[in-house]
Amino acid sequence: MRFELDAEERDITAIRLPRWGRVAQAEGVVPWLVIDPDGVPVVPVRRFLRDFAARNRPGSVRSYAYGLLRWWRWLQAVDVDWDKATSAEVRDLVSWLGQADKLRNAPRTGSTVTAGTINAVTRKRHFGDGYEPRTVRHSNAVIRSFYEFWIEAGDGPLINPVPLDRRGRRPHAHHNPLEPFRAEGRIRYNPRVPKARPREIPDERWKDLFGALRSNRDRAIVALDVSCAARASELLGLQGVDLNWGEQLVRVCRKGSGAEQWLPASPEAFVWLRLYLAELGLLEPNEQVWWTLRRRDRGDGLRRQSMSYEALRAVFRRVNALLGTNYTMHDLRHTAALRMSRDDSLSLRDVQTILGHVHLSTTSDIYLVEDEARVIRRVAEHLAEREDRARQPPQPVATGYQAADLAVLFGRLPQ
Repeated sequence: MRFELDAEERDITAIRLPRWGRVAQAEGVVPWLVIDPDGVPVVPVRRFLRDFAARNRPGSVRSYAYGLLRWWRWLQAVDVDWDKATSAEVRDLVSWLGQADKLRNAPRTGSTVTAGTINAVTRKRHFGDGYEPRTVRHSNAVIRSFYEFWIEAGDGPLINPVPLDRRGRRPHAHHNPLEPFRAEGRIRYNPRVPKARPREIPDERWKDLFGALRSNRDRAIVALDVSCAARASELLGLQGVDLNWGEQLVRVCRKGSGAEQWLPASPEAFVWLRLYLAELGLLEPNEQVWWTLRRRDRGDGLRRQSMSYEALRAVFRRVNALLGTNYTMHDLRHTAALRMSRDDSLSLRDVQTILGHVHLSTTSDIYLVEDEARVIRRVAEHLAEREDRARQPPQPVATGYQAADLAVLFGRLPQ
C-alpha cells in the first residue's frame, strides 16, 4: 500500500510495518545479515555491515542489523527507495515509533496484565509494548551511520536523511583548517531519555531472591555477579582457565573494549561454583563454565548445551513468577556497584576499575547517588524529632538580674 506524501504530513497512525525480511546469522566476516523475503541478503546493508564489523566490535553487528531491518520495513511501508529517503521519512518513523506497539513473533501470555505497570515489590516499571526512547535513539544512530557510509562511498543521497540539530551555534565555528570536518550537534529527532536511578536489590529482598533459586548453577552465577559486578554477557563467556581458585579471581572479557580483566569475587561465590562444578563433572581448561541443566539431542546425541542469555533470562523469569518481582541480571551489577560505592575503604577509582568504565564521570554520575530509602528514613526521623520537641513543655527563660540584686551581692557599683 502506498501512502501519498504531501508537503506537510503523512498519516502516521494508518501505517503498519510489513513482516518483510528477517535478520539471520551468517558465516564469514559479517556474523549477521538482513535477508529479504526471497532469502537474498540486502546488498546495501551487507556492504555497510561488512565495513561496520571491521571498524567495531562484532557483537554490535546484530543490533545494527535489526535497526536496519526496521528501517527497510519502514521504507517498504511508505514506498520510498533507500537512496531516495529524506529527513521526512526519518521524522515520520520517529513519530510512528512513539505511538506504535512492537512487532512480536508471539503474543504476550503471563505478562499481559503487568506490561507497562509498576511492580509493587521492586518499584520498577515492567517493560511495555511500545518502543522505549532509547530504542528510538539507537534507531536514529544506526540509520545515520548507514547513510554516512554511503555518502562517503559516493553512492547514496547527497544529504544524510538523519539531520543534526545545531540551534544556537554556527556549524564548525571553531574548526581547525588542518583537521577534517566532523559532524556537530545532536540528532534532531532524538527523544529525551529520563535519567534512571541504579536498581539496587535490598538486603532483605536479596535473601528471598537467593532462596528462590533452584540449582547450584543458578546460585553460583548470581553470587558471582553480585560480588564482582560483571555484565551478564561477560560472565556467560567464562571458561575454565578464567577461574583463579587460589586468589579467588575471575577473568572477564569486557563488553565494550574486549580487554581482559581479572575481577575479585567473594568466597561464598566460589563455594557455590565448586558445588556446581562437582555436579557438572570434569571441566576442560578451554571449555565454557556455564551449561544447561537438561540434556538435549541436537543431532549429536543427548548432551548439555552451553548456557545462553535467553536461558539466563529464563532463570529470572521463574524467580520473578515465584516472588512477584521483576528483577534482571543487570540489577545484580547495580547492587554490587552501589555496595562498593558506599564502602569507605574503597575509592571511586576502585569502583570504576571493577565496573570497567572508561571515564570516571560515568561511575560518579550513575552510582554516587543517595539511596532514596535512606534519605526518606533520615527525613522521617528529623520530622519525628521536631514533633517530640513541640510536645515538650516550654522551659523557663531568665529575664536578667535587677540592679538592686547585683548591689547586694557585689556591693555598690561605681557610678
